[in-house]
Amino acid sequence: MKHWVLGFTIVGLYGCGTHAPIDSGIAPPATWQYSTAADTPTRPTTPTRPVRTDWWNEFGNSELNSLVRQADTDSFDLAASIARVEQAQASARIAGAALLPTVSGFADASRQGGLLVSDTELAGTAFDLGLAASYELDFWGRNRALRDAALARLRASGFDRDTVALTLNADVTNTWLQTVALRERYGIAQENLKIAQQILATVESQFRAGAATPIDLAQQRAVVAAQRRSTALLGQQANDSHATLAVLLGIPVSRLQLSTTALDGLHIPGIDAGVPSSLLVQRPDLARAEAQLQAASANVTAARAAMLPGVTLTGSAGFGNDRIRTLFDNSLYSIAAGLTAPIFSGGSLAAARDLAVSQKEELLANYRQAIIAAFGDVERSLNAIQGIDAQRAAQTDELDEARRALALAQSRYRAGAETLLVVLAAQQTRYRAEDENVQLRLARLQGAVSLFRALGGGWRDDGVQAGAGRSG
Repeated sequence: MKHWVLGFTIVGLYGCGTHAPIDSGIAPPATWQYSTAADTPTRPTTPTRPVRTDWWNEFGNSELNSLVRQADTDSFDLAASIARVEQAQASARIAGAALLPTVSGFADASRQGGLLVSDTELAGTAFDLGLAASYELDFWGRNRALRDAALARLRASGFDRDTVALTLNADVTNTWLQTVALRERYGIAQENLKIAQQILATVESQFRAGAATPIDLAQQRAVVAAQRRSTALLGQQANDSHATLAVLLGIPVSRLQLSTTALDGLHIPGIDAGVPSSLLVQRPDLARAEAQLQAASANVTAARAAMLPGVTLTGSAGFGNDRIRTLFDNSLYSIAAGLTAPIFSGGSLAAARDLAVSQKEELLANYRQAIIAAFGDVERSLNAIQGIDAQRAAQTDELDEARRALALAQSRYRAGAETLLVVLAAQQTRYRAEDENVQLRLARLQGAVSLFRALGGGWRDDGVQAGAGRSG
C-alpha cells in the first residue's frame, strides 16, 4: 500500500476538531473549454475512463511500474513529508491537551531549625504527599479553537504528503519517458550522422573527379559537423535525464539500469476529464489550501478569545504530618478559583487578532488562486493533447511520404535513374522525420501525464466535503 493513500485518524484526549467546508465564492465552469474539440478526427480512438490511483499502469510498461513503486518506497522527499505528518500529529495532541485538566503528584520532606532573637527555638520536620490539579475553563472557546487549528494543520500536512506523492509519481513518469525518448533520438541521430558521412564521402569523390565544387564540399562538411554536434548534445541530454531519474528514485546513478529502448511499445491512455466541479475534490493541493484556511479561521477565534477574561480552577488533596508513620492520619485539601483579565498589554492582543485576520485573508486569496490554477492546469493539458494529436496526424503523413520518397529513390538508383546523393538525402529526410515522430510521441505521452496530474491522479478526500465551488 502506498504511503500517500494511507489515511490518518485523530483520536485520543484532544477529540475531533470541526472542519466545516469553506465557501470560496468561485463557481466552477459547466464544461471544459477544450474538451469539445475531442470529437474532431484527431481524437484518439482509445476509449476514455476515469483516472485511477495507479494511473501510470495505463502506459502498459512493467519497467515504469517498477520505478514508480521504487520511488514510493525509497524517495527521501516522500519520507520527509511523512515525517511532517507525524510532527503535525504530535502538535495536534499537544494542542488538544489544554482541554483537559493537568494533574501532578507531589511529595515533600522538610527540616527546619534555628534560634530567634527571643531565644525561642523553631525546629521541626514536615512530610507532605498528594495530588494537585488545575483546569482552565474554556468559556470563550480559545483552547478549542487552538485544537481545531492544530487539527486543520494536521489535515493540511496529510494533503501535502499526498501532493508530494502525486508530484513524485508524475516526475518519475515524465523523466523516464524523456530518458527513453532521448536515447531513441540519440540512436536516430547516430544513423543520421552515418548518412551525412556517406554523403560527404561521395561529394569528396566527386570533388576529386572534378564533378563537385569547393562550395559543395564545404557545405557537406558543415552538415556533418552540425550532425556530430547534435548527436553529442542528445547523448549528453540522455545522460542528464538518466541522472535526474536516479535522484528522484533516491539511488546513485550507477545503480539505475533501464531496458526500454523506444516509446513505440507504450500505450497512450484515454482519460475521462469528468466535469469541472468534480475537480474540487480530486486534488490534494486544493484540500491542503482549504485546510490551511480552516486553521487560519480557528486562529482568528483563538486570538479574539485571548482578549477576554479567563478562569482557572486549582485543587490539591493529600496528607501531611511531622512523622512518616502517621502521615496518612492527617488529610489535607484545597480548592481555589482564579480570574484573570487583560487590562493593558500595549496593544499586543489586538495586534495578534489583526495579524490572524490578515493571515486568514491572505490564505483565502491563495485558496481562490489555487482553484483557478487547478482549472487552468486541466484546460492547458486538454489543449496540449488536442494540439499534439493534430500535429501527430500531420507528422504521420510527413513520415509516410519521407519513407515513400526513400523507397522511390532507392528503386530509381538501382535502375540507374538517380544518383547516390539523392538516395542519401532521402534517407536523411526520413531520419529527421523519425526524430520528430519520437518527439511528438513523447509530447503526447507527457501530455497524458500532465492531465493525470491536473486531475489529481485519482486522489479523493472522501472524509471531507470540499466547499470550494459553492458560490455565496
